Amino acid sequence: MISSKTNVDRRRIMLLGLLVPPTLFLLVFFIVPLTIMVIYSWLEPGLYGGVVWNFYDLNYGRILGWADSRYEKFDPVYLAIFFKSVRLALTTVLICLFVCYPAAFWISKMSDTKKNLFLFLVTLPFFVSLIVRLFAWVLILRPTGFLNQALMGTGLISEPLQIIFTDTAVIIGMTYVFIPFMFLPLYASIEKLDMSLLESSSDLGATRLQTFRRVILPLTLPGIIGGSIIVFIPALGNFIVPSLLGGAKVLMIGNLIEQQFLSARNWPFGSALGMIVMAAILVLLVYYVKMMTREDRLARTPSIKEVQ
Repeated sequence: MISSKTNVDRRRIMLLGLLVPPTLFLLVFFIVPLTIMVIYSWLEPGLYGGVVWNFYDLNYGRILGWADSRYEKFDPVYLAIFFKSVRLALTTVLICLFVCYPAAFWISKMSDTKKNLFLFLVTLPFFVSLIVRLFAWVLILRPTGFLNQALMGTGLISEPLQIIFTDTAVIIGMTYVFIPFMFLPLYASIEKLDMSLLESSSDLGATRLQTFRRVILPLTLPGIIGGSIIVFIPALGNFIVPSLLGGAKVLMIGNLIEQQFLSARNWPFGSALGMIVMAAILVLLVYYVKMMTREDRLARTPSIKEVQ
């Protein structure tokens, strides 16, 4: 009896030892900064930076429309930048999905040796600095870069294309950066796909399109949704790619938040912008959790035939 109680106490101590370090890490580097931003978003900005400890809801009013005083005014440009960021992030998600979905199927059918090789190649960009990779894209996309020189050398164009410092360049850069984030969840979902179901669908007379729509797509939907969220969240708040490939012509919500904290020194307004972005991301995460919970419940619920 004493030995059993001693083992329970040891397990509790081991569990606490495992949980305390990550809990402290999240508390110090996530919860505390997030709490500070929430508080700052409702405070008055200081004249020369910092905050004044007075309740001030006009930070959100400048974004959402109720600020119409002599101190702060509503400007629709902030919502326009937010929705433009959403559009660019969604475009990035769709392109990543279009590229990674067939690639994941192709790699999943290879031998184990080739699978490991291609998975290593997919994750290889993580071993190189992001800034270095983006500067490589600057050299490729600029008017005198490799892409324009190749197109002009083949006679397809007569003058350089203005790709750099455009929305197109930002989408190309974000797609390149986030393709591994889309590929890995898709591959994990496709790898678990039971190929005998595809054979059964074909034997029952279903066309390839019907098999994809009724068998493959529902079974790989968790990977699609998970990869899309994993790509959308960092793409929405990204500021490095727009800064290097978009320049001053492409402003996303991440760049605007950076400017408010570093250049304008308007910490409360920057915090309010950050809270708007986090609210949008939270809605997506809640939707994803509810959908996954419903899918899991449906998968565990026995059908009428099984009950009979």
